[in-house]
Amino acid sequence: MEHRRLGRTGRDVSVIGFGAWAIGGSWGSVDDATSLRALHAAADAGVTLFDTADVYGDGHSERLIGRFLRERPGEAFLVATKMGRDAPLDMASYTPEAFRGWVDRSRENLGVDRLDLIQLHCLPTQVYYQPEVFAALDELVAAGAIAAYGVSVEKVEEALKAIELPGVATVQIIFNIFRQRPADRFLAEAARHDIGVLVRVPLASGLLTGKLRRDTAFEADDHRAFNRHGESFDAGETFAGVDYQTGLEVVEELRALVPAGATMAQMALRWILAHDGVSTTIPGARTPEQARSNALAADLPPLPPETMDRIRALYEARVKPLVHQRW
Repeated sequence: MEHRRLGRTGRDVSVIGFGAWAIGGSWGSVDDATSLRALHAAADAGVTLFDTADVYGDGHSERLIGRFLRERPGEAFLVATKMGRDAPLDMASYTPEAFRGWVDRSRENLGVDRLDLIQLHCLPTQVYYQPEVFAALDELVAAGAIAAYGVSVEKVEEALKAIELPGVATVQIIFNIFRQRPADRFLAEAARHDIGVLVRVPLASGLLTGKLRRDTAFEADDHRAFNRHGESFDAGETFAGVDYQTGLEVVEELRALVPAGATMAQMALRWILAHDGVSTTIPGARTPEQARSNALAADLPPLPPETMDRIRALYEARVKPLVHQRW
């Protein structure tokens, strides 16, 4: 497994990580025993970065990762979690006292004294214009409660503003074949500022696995059923903001580009890793098979230039008008 430096954290992490939203909730039925096997399968395949959040299953995802850590003592993993969504999304919620409470709860859930990385979880844009918010995070670093902090954002503009702040070590952002705007400017700026970049929603909520169909049925508690138009949270989190039918049509055109012996998901992950400035990507996995398959994407050779060009052309023609300026 290839490793890259995660920006100002100073830590090297696997280029394929593990996104733990699905094992916490909002993706349909999940079985804890299977989720734990998936976590172990990822680690056995060389994954060293695990990303979660306090709101994934109201702490359930964090607690599963805490159990996983206890089952693998002495191994070096980096666990990134997130905070701030379990409160009204307004500036009155983001106080030093609230931050300490959220951090303490995540430390308890994970069973650790110090969090490796805490990320502000898609908070309002105005947060990045409030230096006192980040001063409170600096105090938590000084107190030893967290090793480093970063942000998870919805928009490229938020990411560009965040990296101006001296204490921000990482940015988590949506970047995939269907959401290519970060490559236009942000990735280069992140590299220039020594910012670690965690790519989330790399498979566009499963669209880029090539396994979804027009008649695919999603469970009622799966965000792909209830959030297609942003009914519960930002629409860009579901299918990367692309309408489902258009996504399916573009996927059909992508099938011819998948390298022999690879899956479409692996090609999509390898496409992300081809971009300078990306530190790691965090596809979700609910089964050991999915975790192992994701990890194997790191072993693929670089995609040929003609494949990269064709993917860009498909984006420009079919997807860009729908999403590019929104996020």
